[in-house]
Amino acid sequence: MRNSREEQYVAEHSSPQSEALEWIQKQTHIRTNYPRMLTGAVQGRFLTMLARISGAERVLEIGTFTGYSSTCFAYGIKEGGMVDTLEINDELEDLIREGWERAGVRDRITLHIGDAKETLRTLSGPYDIVYMDANKREYCEYYDLIFDLVRPGGLILADDVLWDGKLWQDPMPSDKQTLGIAAFNDMVAADSRVESVILPWRDGLNIIRKK
Repeated sequence: MRNSREEQYVAEHSSPQSEALEWIQKQTHIRTNYPRMLTGAVQGRFLTMLARISGAERVLEIGTFTGYSSTCFAYGIKEGGMVDTLEINDELEDLIREGWERAGVRDRITLHIGDAKETLRTLSGPYDIVYMDANKREYCEYYDLIFDLVRPGGLILADDVLWDGKLWQDPMPSDKQTLGIAAFNDMVAADSRVESVILPWRDGLNIIRKK
């Protein structure tokens, strides 16, 4: 969905984001250099709803950024559930934690600061949902590391899988980010252990269900 009027209409006719999420969104634009990385309000509502309708208790997020999407998941998980979220940039920690405090979800989220691949090797499942929105060059490695952590019937969500249309350019750009996303999409499409569908929403969201 790339038409601005269409996006505005969808946003106006979807449930609004909370005041805490509005605060996180505003602070992300003020205090970071890459606010475009922020999960949008409509996608955030989708993540909350997906957690609720799936009955998720445990969620793993790779790529916290400023804490918007982890807050959305924390809103949607069952009472007593937990979100584990991984972030490499420790300079964002104060902003992340303040947002969670404002949202009233701080006790439902555990922040792991450090390299995602190293942290993933220390975690144990099962998780109901894994959400990948970090270094696109490493999506294939994340997928291999988290697969056994996902319960049968659980979901893997991979963001930005259409990568601004670069994947079908002729020739396709050869930067490592684009090649990483292309390799990941091919890997998932060929994996008989899952079923998947890509939503052409914002920059593409792959919803992958482990059989």
